[in-house]
Amino acid sequence: MTREAMENKLVNYSAQDGIATIELHDPPANTYTYEMMRDLDDAILEARLDEDVHVIVIRGAGDKFFCAGANIKMLLSATPQFRYFFSLHGNETLMRMENTQKLIIAAINGHAVGGGLEVALACDVRIAKKGPGMLGLPEINLGLLPGMGGTQRLPRLIGKSRGLEMLATGRTISVEEAHDIGLVNHVFEEENFFEKVLEYATQFVPPAKASKAVGLIKRAVQTGLEVPQTEALALERELLQQLFESEDAHEGLDAYAKKRQAQFKGR
Repeated sequence: MTREAMENKLVNYSAQDGIATIELHDPPANTYTYEMMRDLDDAILEARLDEDVHVIVIRGAGDKFFCAGANIKMLLSATPQFRYFFSLHGNETLMRMENTQKLIIAAINGHAVGGGLEVALACDVRIAKKGPGMLGLPEINLGLLPGMGGTQRLPRLIGKSRGLEMLATGRTISVEEAHDIGLVNHVFEEENFFEKVLEYATQFVPPAKASKAVGLIKRAVQTGLEVPQTEALALERELLQQLFESEDAHEGLDAYAKKRQAQFKGR
């Protein structure tokens, strides 16, 4: 069953077969404003609270841009106070993505630069479309630095030295180079790109996968990497105990013992 939870000018949301699709929609470049970021925030909350949604996919409208970052005209006309709280809200939205215990996949269907790449960095898996799309954080060319976590997430993902160089030069890179350095997980062919992303996402949806376990794995990684290892291991044990008490763990163990295919429910 398809359920349209929201559809408006800036963010389109739909959910079908366990996968929520969130589309940034402000052609041609899908630059974001405060209004778009609020819509994105609402969409993440909608998917988080929907028990029938197990995976979230974020894409850009059209076939040339995932997102080109913040709307420069909006920033030029804004007060310093507005710019600060605009950046703060963006940070809060991306942290909400990271704190959502469901796998979030960025379907990078074109250029992803500036804040657009920062949105993708806050996702758990990044899949880029083969083609001319470029990725980077060129804020230095505006006399600025990334304001939605780029200075923190990029070096954590590709290494401090390489990340710092990309930030300081503002260089944008091809999807192939992004794949080579671990910035994106996969590069899919242009033809039927989004259908292939959805096919990839399906593997994390019950009955194929225990989506509750996937969500708690995400929590263990996201939280564990930011605390001392002893605390991270304690968290891991607590999350494992939660899973031992789940329906899916009972099903998985029983299926293994009886040499049959497990049929998970995400519970």
